[in-house]
This record gives sequence, C-alpha cells and structure tokens, in this order.
Amino acid sequence: MTIKLGVRELVEFTLRTGDLSSTSGSQNTALLGAQIHRRLQKQRGADYQKEYYLDKALTLNGNDYLLHGRADGVTLTEDGASIEEIKTSETVFNQLSDNTLTLYWAQVKIYAYLLMEKETDLDAVTLTLTYFQTNTETTTQTDQTITRAEAQDFFDTVITEYVTWLKFRSDLRDRRDPTIKQLTFPFDHYRPGQRELAVAVYKTILTSKRLFAEAPTGTGKTISTLFPTIKAVGEGVIQRIFYLTAKQSTRRVAEEAITLMASQGLKLKSITLTAKAKIAFPEEADLLPEENPYMLGYYDRLKPALLDLIQNNDQLTRPVIEEYARKHTLDPFEFQLDASLFCDVIIGDYNYLFDPQVHLQRFFATEDPDNFFLIDEAHNLVSRSRDMYSAAISSQPLDHLVEVSRDLPQASKKLHRRLADLRATFDDICAPLLADGRTDSTFLTPPENFEHDLGRLVEAIHDWLVDQPQTPFTQAVLDYYFAAISYQRIGEYYDDTYRMRLEIDDGNITLKELCLDPSAFLADSLALGHGAVLFSATLSPMDYYQTVLGGDQDSLAYRLDSPFEPQHQEILVTTYIQTTYKQRDANLANILLAIKTLVDGKTGNYLIFLPSYHYLLDVSQAFAMAYPHIHTVSQQAQMAEADRTAFLDNFKADPDTTLVGFALLGGIFAEGIDLKADRLIGVGIVSVGLPGINPETDLIRDYFDQDSHNGFAYAYQLPGLNNVFQAAGRLIRGSHDVGIILLMDQRFASPRYTQLYPRHWQHFRRLYRPEQLPIAVQNFWHQEVSQ
Repeated sequence: MTIKLGVRELVEFTLRTGDLSSTSGSQNTALLGAQIHRRLQKQRGADYQKEYYLDKALTLNGNDYLLHGRADGVTLTEDGASIEEIKTSETVFNQLSDNTLTLYWAQVKIYAYLLMEKETDLDAVTLTLTYFQTNTETTTQTDQTITRAEAQDFFDTVITEYVTWLKFRSDLRDRRDPTIKQLTFPFDHYRPGQRELAVAVYKTILTSKRLFAEAPTGTGKTISTLFPTIKAVGEGVIQRIFYLTAKQSTRRVAEEAITLMASQGLKLKSITLTAKAKIAFPEEADLLPEENPYMLGYYDRLKPALLDLIQNNDQLTRPVIEEYARKHTLDPFEFQLDASLFCDVIIGDYNYLFDPQVHLQRFFATEDPDNFFLIDEAHNLVSRSRDMYSAAISSQPLDHLVEVSRDLPQASKKLHRRLADLRATFDDICAPLLADGRTDSTFLTPPENFEHDLGRLVEAIHDWLVDQPQTPFTQAVLDYYFAAISYQRIGEYYDDTYRMRLEIDDGNITLKELCLDPSAFLADSLALGHGAVLFSATLSPMDYYQTVLGGDQDSLAYRLDSPFEPQHQEILVTTYIQTTYKQRDANLANILLAIKTLVDGKTGNYLIFLPSYHYLLDVSQAFAMAYPHIHTVSQQAQMAEADRTAFLDNFKADPDTTLVGFALLGGIFAEGIDLKADRLIGVGIVSVGLPGINPETDLIRDYFDQDSHNGFAYAYQLPGLNNVFQAAGRLIRGSHDVGIILLMDQRFASPRYTQLYPRHWQHFRRLYRPEQLPIAVQNFWHQEVSQ
C-alpha cells in the first residue's frame, strides 16, 4: 500500500518552529486566497503552467510513499526553468517571521527537487516567492536560484528529519501489533448477539463497506465494534480508528473499553479530543497570542513534548494532555491535535469528521484508506448534520455596529459604509414581506445583492482589522466577521437540497441557509476513509437511516435482538389517552391517574417524559398538587453539570419511598444516562414525541415528499419515535433489570407506529379503559415476584 505525503505536510512537520498564533491567516479565507492565486496566474506568460503537478515515489522506513503536490506555477523553456510559489496574508512582507519565510521557501525548494527529478537535463531552477498582502493588494517578489546538488542536499535533510519521526511511529506500531494479535475478547463470554455483531464489523472492514447496525441496549455495542476494529489494525488492514459520538458519556465508555483491553496486554495509543472552549487553560482566556506563554515558542517545544507524552502514556485523556501541556508550556488544544498524529484510536465528537467548518484538516484533507470510522449513537447525526451544513446571519448586530462606527475614530469611513450598506440590504430583502404583512418567507436561491454586499463587508473588515487594538468594538466587529465567514462557507455547499429562509422577529431580520438533506455531504465524509460502522440502539426503520445518513447501494444492514428476556419489560399502551395539542387539557386527569397507577404498583424510582418544557411544567405541577405525598423532581430549563448530577443522584438504589422524576423527551435525561437495577423501575412517555409543527420542519417534509419518500415520517414521525425509543431505553440496562414502560397516547397503538416497533417491543399490550391499567401493573409485578 502506498501512503500519500503532501509536500506542504512534509515541510510543516519537519521545519516549523516559533510561535503558535490563533489568528495567523485567520482573516485570509481560503476562498479569497484562491481568487488571488487565479488572478496572479492569469497575468503570467504563455509558457507558464499553473497548478503544475509533481510527485515522486519514495521508500521510507520500509514503507512506500508518494510525495506529491502542485506548484502554483512552473515555466519550462530552452533557457531553463522557474517555479513560482504564491502566498497571501494581511501581514506586511517585512514583518513575516523567519520561520514563516523558511516554510515558504522550503516548499518551493522541494518542488524544485521534484521538478529536476522529472526533468533530468535541468541543472538549476529559479525560485520565485510571490507574496500578496491582501489588505493593501501589495505584491512582493523575491528570487533565488537552487542547483541540483543544493536541492538534493535540502531534500535529504528534510527527509532525514521526517524519517526519524516515521521510525518513531513505526516503532510504536511494532510494539502495538503483537499485542493486538494476542488480544482475546476481554470478557469470559459473549452476550447474545455480541459475537455476531463483532463478526459483522470485521467483515465490513475487510470489504471496505459501510455497515448500519442496530444493537439494543445491553448488547455491548462499544466493545463489539472496537474489538474487531482493533483486530483489523493488527492485521494491517487499517491503521487508525476514529470513534465518533455526540455525547461525553459515550466517549467515556469508549475510554473504558480501551482501558479494559489494555489491562489484558493491549499496547496502543488512544486519545480523546476535547473542544477548545473546554480544554483551554483559564489563564489563556484574556491573553493575546503574542502575550500567551503557551503559544509563544510553541513549535520550538513541541517535538520534545510529543516524545515525552507518547513514550510515557498510552491513553491520552484530557487530564493527561493538560498535565503534559503544562509541563512543556504548550497550548493544550493544539497539543492534543498534534499528539493525535501518533495515535491509533481517536475518540471525539462528530464534527471532527463531518462538520465542514471545523473538521480535522490534518486527517481529512484527502482520502486515506488507513482510517476507519465508528459512529456511535448514529441516530443523533441526523439533526446534528443538518445544523453543520446550515448557517444563519442576522441584522441585529449591525444596528449597534452601524451606530457606533458613525462617530468612532477607530472605525474607518469604508467600514462604516459597508456596515450600513449590508444593513440596508437586509431591509430591501424583507420589504416585500412587510408589505404583505408577513414575518417569514422561503425561497430557492440566495439573494444576489445580499451575497455581493456581504462579500464587500467581509473584505472591508478584513482590511480594517490589521493592527486594530483590542476594544469592545473590535471584538463586536470580529464576531460579526466570523458569522459572515461561516455563512459564506456554507454558501459554497448550497444546492437543491437547500432552501433559503427569511424571518423577521421584533425588528431583527435573519437570513438562513437551511440544509434539508445533508446525506450526500455525509457520504462524502465517510468516503474519506476505508469504511464505517454507524450504530445505535435505535436505527429503526433501517432504510430511513441509510437514506439520511449517507448510505449507498452497497451499504450493509444488521439488526440484533435485545439480549434481555422480553418478560422483564412490560410495555403498556393506554389507547384511552389522547395528547394532541387540542386534547391535552381534556386528558390531563387521565394522564395524572395513569402515572399514579403506574407508581402505585411498586415502591421505586420512575421517570416520566413529556414532549415540551411547557407541557412538563403543566403535568408535573398538577401531579404534585394532586398527590403531594409522592416525592417528585423535575428537569429545569437550564441545568449546569452539577444540577444534572444532583437530579440523577435522587434516583438511589433500593429506595424506601417512591420518586417520580419529570424530564423532557429528547432532552438530556432521555439518553446517555445509566440508572441500572432498581435505580429505575418504570418509564412513562406522554405523547408520540412529534416535533412541534414549524415552517422549517415542513420544508423537510415537503422535500422528502418530492423525493419519493414519506415526508411526514421523515420530518416528524420518525425523529419523534426515536426520542421515544431512547427514553424507553433508560429502563432496561442490564440482565437483571425489570420494569414497566407506559406509553400514554392512543397513537402508539395505531399500525402507523406499531409497524415501526423493534422486535423486542412486539409483545406490547393495549389498554382500552383506565381500570385495566392497575390490573396490568399488578399482574406484572406479581409475576416478577413469583419468578
């Protein structure tokens, strides 16, 4: 297998020194840089060949590599050859750091070496560095000549340094692979279905496919996916595993699985990536990069720190990263990213792969068959990915910026004019709505005038920001600038899967690029690796999830039965309760009585889930008034981590009194919590969990209707039912757990829903009258006692 190695990657890894700057190049968008490159390239002569591809096959440390890259321009004539490298930034050329210039020249020197390898009659090449200062549009050109011998010497020096790190990485793999081959399944036996899932995952890796796997709670999904994938690493089929999920709790489960295998002799490197806002040191918060000791000289200390970290630790969790970052005075966020290059398992959030604005460029710039993706709790990726590929921008911040910039000496006249122009364009766009007395509208294509004026404002802010002091106004402008850049970047993806939304709310005008179907973008991301397994306790119906999560015709599907005895869980459907919005008040008494009947069956802890916070307040307060002797706790609208922990701490094992907790369906307590054994013996779910009817969800419905799918199911029914399945899944967490699921909505008994129930729900019982419920509850607990 040949490993691709980019020229820029080679140069930056081996030669970068000096400071880490969080703002270096940040005001210079990729789009702007590409435009400048094209403009300058068009000005060159007839012999000029732009984007000239160069490569060379290499054998380094026993592995085959393809060193490759595209020089911005190459000119070949009878008189000789020249290579141009174009760089753009807002920094004055004379103020560029020595290391920045070293990296610029190094890249073109490597291109010169590759060109002379290709053109054997060349003895020397003229190198031209063209530097374009974006805020002043000033061009600086410098030249030097490099001989064949000089290019060879430079290349050898760079490669020697790189091979040192390749040897370090290969030594880690030589240490790793024998322990993987000796590794056995880390439990005495497989749970029902667990071995079959592991085999399905392994076959998926061997065939480079995508597997969608539904594995109910208790299957042991994490170890059943990680274990075979690690075994494939030991066989050399893949080299790196990305375990991606939406929640911190599931990341911890992955860490625990690796710790378990490590206790049995496994020697591999894993890292858990933490969001920048969470891992940054508190003392960094108010420091500029040029004042931050964790950024100053970062690259001078990086390599010794990496050696220290990697040689002394196998599991690089957040505390470990922070410990070594402090020890070597390095920014912890960037340090973890650099350390991840030497890791075999990378645990983190979905956005590291799927989000087009924050994905890991160092891993996902190009396709890499060494990478394999494990996507945990994949049902969460449906809504998350829509958010990733959508963007919005509002007029409200402009009101303040326009007013302040009018008389503020710090603001230039051009900046004020561009801010005012965009604010006026917002008004122009919404004028037809206001004339018709409407507050929202949907249209197919982005408004051209808006895109034009937004682009001009971005350029004006880009020019103005250079050397601006840090003031509240500068920060406010910078915040809007980043929002505008985000909007522009998402705009590059805009196609027929998008709709534009225009909304007016109390004078604030919001323009939104709404992605209705990101499945093609997800598929493109998944194609960057060897294959993927997307798994969850709830992926029903399977064809829906394959459609919306980037499956293709070759995708595989696998569904496991629940490993637990179905008689341990009673599922009761109260067909006499209606919870549609118009019927809620009339059915409140029946809901309260049903909850009371459920909890009267046995002393213990219960969770009742409701579809909205307003409805939660109504039901919980009414229940507390009707039955004041029963202890209740309720989820609050805003809960810090300590508040969440305190809420769950109420659910104690072996309780002497009954506790009824009220929580939000689809909220923080509806998935990812583990109340095992008698910490939870009953779950009640009020309503089928349909999202509230709104224009954006209606657009999703209409889109899938037009695409020959059941739009209502895709937009409303299936997302709501998934929330129900997740909430119900809090009840049975282990082989000894027992309890009752009470579904309070007559729609749960209709074929439209029952046909979507997983196999371990097929024994549900319909209750047609309130007096049937206490009998069903008592019978269940009586049977459990008798067993």
